[in-house]
Formats: sequence, C-alpha cells, structure tokens
Amino acid sequence: MLEYNLPRYLPSAEELPDSDETPVDNELQELIPGLLKSILLILWAERMDWFFGIDMGIYYHPDKPPIVPDGFLSLGVERFYDEELRPSYVLWDENVLPILVLEVVSQNYRKEYSTKLDEYAALGVLYYVIYSSRRRRKPRLEVHKLVNGRYELQDGNPVWLPEIGLGIGCERGNYSGVTREWMYWYDEAGKRYPTPAEQIKLEVERAQQEARRAQQEAQRAQQEAQRAQQEAQRAQQEAQRAQQETQRAQQETQRAQQEARRAEIAEQRVQQLAEQLRALGIDPDNLG
Repeated sequence: MLEYNLPRYLPSAEELPDSDETPVDNELQELIPGLLKSILLILWAERMDWFFGIDMGIYYHPDKPPIVPDGFLSLGVERFYDEELRPSYVLWDENVLPILVLEVVSQNYRKEYSTKLDEYAALGVLYYVIYSSRRRRKPRLEVHKLVNGRYELQDGNPVWLPEIGLGIGCERGNYSGVTREWMYWYDEAGKRYPTPAEQIKLEVERAQQEARRAQQEAQRAQQEAQRAQQEAQRAQQEAQRAQQETQRAQQETQRAQQEARRAEIAEQRVQQLAEQLRALGIDPDNLG
C-alpha cells in the first residue's frame, strides 16, 4: 500500500516520539475534532474497526517527522490495541491509510491550503477537510476528495462521504457550553447526528415520555379496575335484588298455597256439615 522506499528495519510506535511538543494554537483545534470523535463513539459504539486520532502524529517514514493533523479517521483498523492505547499512528504497523484528515485553521496560518494539501495528496488520503471560522467570503468548510492523485473541492454543506457512510458539515449549535458554529456528522439525507449531550437529553426525554406513558397506563388500569369494581357492585346489587324478588315470590307462593289449603279445609268442613244435616233429614240446600 505504501509507495515509500522504507528501510528494512522499522521502529514501532512505542519507539517513536508520540508528540512534536508543539502546542495547538487555540481550543477549537481540540474541541472540533473532539466533538466529531465523541459523536462517533456513540454512533459507532458497537464497531471496533475504526480509529479517530486527535493531534496525533502519522508516521509514514522512520527518518522523517510525522504529519500531525488536528484530526484523522481510519477505517478497517483495530480501535484499541490494549489499555495503553496508541502513542502515534505508524503506517507500516497499521497498513491502513487514514481515509480522512481534518485541519482547523487557526489565527497562525499553517499552510493548510498549500503544503499540507500536497502532503496529504502525496500520501493518498482520500478526504482532506479544512475548516476556517475566520473566512468571510469563501466557504468556511472545504471538503477535498482525492481524484486521480489530485484533490477536488466538493460542493455542499454537509458533504456526503460514501466511502465512510457519513456526511460531514457545519452549523450553529452548542457544545461544551459554547454556542457557535461546530462541525458534525450527518446521515445521507442530511440529518445531523446528535452530540453526546443531545443524545443524553433525548434519552432523558424518551425515559420521561415512557414514564408518563406508564403512569397514564397505570391510571387507565386503575380506572378500569374501579369501573370493574363498580360493575361488580352493581351486579351484586342486582343479584341481591333478584334474590329478594325470588324470596318475595316464594313467600307469595307459600301464602297462596296456605290460602288454597285453608280454602280446601273450609270446603271439607262445609261438606262434612252438609252430610251431617242430611243425616238429620235436613236439606242443606234449602236452609233458607
């Protein structure tokens, strides 16, 4: 993959300097790449085949100083070697070129539009991204794609990067307590992926919504239970009324039976008296 004439014996990352000891010019050179990395840590939390370096040296030859972009992304590499993490990014160890490098232009111009552009093109980095918040007439964000060995400026904001499966762009937002223009990752439809703070807020809102829904369901269940209890009470009252009606009907039947029995007994007495009168020679039907 590498086209350099490398020596036979090559040092490892642990043997090479892990810093050029040159401080960054301003906070944005740390915060902007840091925001992009923090979003990836959530977005690609289950993936272990990527690495995003911040202010880390990229060694392409053991006898030459490293290139130190503000940020870079590599795909198809181990996300972590071990608990010590990477001291630097050594191409002959990794065997994978960064697919994207990011330079944040500071007040002290560092040849981002000239020398570095040529260096990254010679190295073979597919996407070279430059962000300058101080620009007024030209776009603050430039995304260059390597085509036939030369960088071509891509149109749009955000710019879709099909080889990465993400878009990159900038817009106003809040990060680290600062409201300004920041760089973000986007999906293919141009929708911005949330920052960690926004993701937490979304999760809290979802949890609150779920809690409200659960509370509403509990209230509905309680209301249904109350309605069921009322229906049961009404049914019990109806059953009691029906039982009372049955008892009254039974009592009326008993009274009717008793009256019928008394009438039968009275009829029997009348018949007996009539027989006694006839035995005495008296016609009971002519007792006038």
